[in-house]
Amino acid sequence: MSTRLQVLLDEEELQAMREHALEQGLTLSEWVRQTLRRTMNLRSADDVDRKLECVRSAVRHEFPTADIDEMLSEIEEGYGSGP
Repeated sequence: MSTRLQVLLDEEELQAMREHALEQGLTLSEWVRQTLRRTMNLRSADDVDRKLECVRSAVRHEFPTADIDEMLSEIEEGYGSGP
């Protein structure tokens, strides 16, 4: 099912978009659809890039650690030594 989207533009913007579409051999409608899809895909890629940068930043740090079994044991001991 298709749905119509109405967007108000001034004449200058509309003419610029028509020219872009014509340069690419597209109708204005198809040019707008492709541009919107491309913009949505860029946003998704930005989210991935941002998340990867957070992970990269986190792994640059070094913190003291221990064997996982030892850490879990210490945590369990701590639960029993309440105030």
